[in-house]
Parts: sequence; C-alpha cells; structure tokens
Amino acid sequence: TLKKMNFIRLSTTDGEKKGADIISEEIKQTGLEPVYEYFKVPCYEIVKASLEVLEPNRMSFNVKGYGYSGNSAKDGIIADFKYVETADEIDLIDAKGKIVLVSSLGYETYERLVKAGVAGFITPSGDYFDDPKKTDLDERMLRKGHIQNGQIPGVCIRMKDAVNLMKSEPKKIQLVLEQKEDEGDSKNIITEVKGTKYPDEVIVYTAHYDSVVFSKGMYDNAAGSAILLELLRYFVKNPPLRTVRFIWCGSEERGLFGSKNYVKENADKLDNIKLCINVDLAGPVIGRDTAIVLAEEKLCHMIEYMYKEIGHPMSLRHDIYSSDSIPFADKGIPAVNFVRYGAPGAVSCHTRNDVIDPISAKSLEYTASFVAQFSDRIVNAYMFPVAREIPEELVKKIDKYLLKKQLKTD
Repeated sequence: TLKKMNFIRLSTTDGEKKGADIISEEIKQTGLEPVYEYFKVPCYEIVKASLEVLEPNRMSFNVKGYGYSGNSAKDGIIADFKYVETADEIDLIDAKGKIVLVSSLGYETYERLVKAGVAGFITPSGDYFDDPKKTDLDERMLRKGHIQNGQIPGVCIRMKDAVNLMKSEPKKIQLVLEQKEDEGDSKNIITEVKGTKYPDEVIVYTAHYDSVVFSKGMYDNAAGSAILLELLRYFVKNPPLRTVRFIWCGSEERGLFGSKNYVKENADKLDNIKLCINVDLAGPVIGRDTAIVLAEEKLCHMIEYMYKEIGHPMSLRHDIYSSDSIPFADKGIPAVNFVRYGAPGAVSCHTRNDVIDPISAKSLEYTASFVAQFSDRIVNAYMFPVAREIPEELVKKIDKYLLKKQLKTD
C-alpha cells in the first residue's frame, strides 16, 4: 500500500482522489465495500506573489503568498518597512500602515498585527543554511482562527533572504499578492466489521490519507493509512465482539476537515462510539513508538502495563495530539493516538523529503502489531474498560486548540 501511495496527495487535488481510490481497492479486496462521505474544503490558488525593496536600494526576493490572506491592490502595497520581532505590544508601536517582518505567526500574534493596523506581513521560513536546490519554501495559509480578525496580505520568505532583507536596512518596500479562493471536493472513506456480540458498541479507527504540498507523505501519513488497512484485514479474519469502524480521513492537513465533517454529519451515531484509535506518523526505521492518550488516566496505566508485559518499549503521554482524534474527543469520545516518532534526522515531515526510503515494512509491522494487540483486548473485552469521559485539563486544551473561546463553534 505504501508504495502504491508514493505520490503527492494534496487536499482536493487529483492526487488525493487517487489516494482514495487506492485505499478503496484495498478495502474491496477484503470482501467489504467502502462508503464515501463527501464534503467541501476551502482551497486557494496563488496567482502572483512578489516582494521588492524600493528604498534605499532596489532588490527583490523570492516569496510565496499566504493562502486566505486576501489580495493587495493590483500594483501591490507600497509602504514603510518595520521588523516587529515577536509582535508584542511594544514591538508594534508605530507599525500602523507598514509592512512588517514578524518571526512567527500564531493566532494571538496575528490578532495583534490586525489591531495594530499593519498593511502587510512577511514571515521567515526554514533554516538559514537551507540549500534552495534541496528544500522548498514553505507554502502557508491563514486559518479560521487568523482570518476571524481580518485579512492582511502576507508572504513567506526563506530565512536567509529574511536576514539579507534586514541587512539591507530597507525603508520602503512593495508587496504584491493576488490569489483566487474557492472550494474543492474531498471525502472520507469508511468501512466496518460488525461486532458479533455487541454490534451497537463501536470502536472507531482513523488515519488521514492526504499529504501537504510538495510532499509524498510516506511518514505522514500513508504509513498510518497502511496500518489501518492491516488492522481491517485482521478483523475481517478475526471477527470482533464489538463493531470496528475504519475512517480514512480526507483533508486533515488543511485543518482536520475529514474528521470534523464526520462528527458533524454523524452526530446521531456518536453515542455508540466507545473509543477513537488514531494512527498518524509511522514507519521510520530509527524511531520510537508513542501512545498519546486523550482519555481517562486509567487508560495510560493499561497501556503502560501492556507494553511492559509484552515487551514492546514505547513512550506514553497523557495529552492532546494535533490529528483526527481531536474532533472525536471534542464530542466527549475518548481517544488514543499511536505514533512512531522518527529520531532527529531519521525522517522528515511536511517536506519534499518525506519519502519512502527511511521507512521499512518491519517498522510498520512493529507498530501495527502493538495496535492490533491493544485493539484485541479493548474490542473483545468482557466489559468495555474505558470510561466515556475526558479529564477537565484535556478538555481545556481541546477548547484552546479549537479556539472555542475566540470562535463560535458547535
């Protein structure tokens, strides 16, 4: 499966559709039929993006425009330049009407830029020592948490170019950004094996199958999609006591759109879901399996006892994880994320270097084996052992992650 999905699968593109077709065919080979759940995803096309220093010395830089940050005037924005570091209140004095360079762009930082009335923004990307021939300039976009405050045209620039921009001591610069915003089609792929004794009790398995731009996404997350297929094959051959439902989520990289759509469109079915098991990042030869538990603390203890019992070294965290388990946990459904983090330098994520070479079938099998053994105990338990509750401190983290205090959400 991994080799078959060795191509870019960007949200709403033909690549994502091709990835969905491959997963669908694998499902059919088990004797089951895939069910599709279609939904719309915002998408954008950067038509033109440029950045030029006009004074004191003319120079231009290669940039990429921020998706959903709006458009400049046709001839661009011409304004004074200011470096605002982390965009604290003191950094933004006299920033109104200027194009600013800011070190990073979180939600709160962006909100301060809007309130300060900046005309445009620039953010640096990557490492100063990156080789442009071997690395890509990030493609970035504003999310709902940003644009609820308003749109400011922005671009992304390589870190080395950002340093050179600063060294040139620019006085006046021109930023041009033209983009088209639209909606595209994406889908979830769903199938299930009915429980033989407790068919109304459901354990949901999730993994996203899309990738980011310029990345083949082997580690993130063709590997997780492949593990779900292996688990499906296992349960087809070994019918479970409880129903196991598998969801390959589309457009996760654009903001968890697949899993968010599932919980929205299937609100009447959520009460039956006992647990969400999510697999996101897997396969590096040199790495460490990790379980990130978004449920009661007792589940942490269960996993710890189990990995010690069967001799499967791994790490364990009681925390949230930025993946498709979040929308389920937001609805009160306990979740556990199984991840195999690559050691530093052993694998790459969200870059052109997320390729198949650092991943092995043995490493995939290693992670899949633990998830299967854990699943076997949970799915076939005499009495389901995981309480349907999320600790308050994790609920607060979920709310913060989903910006519930800033946004009106369900």
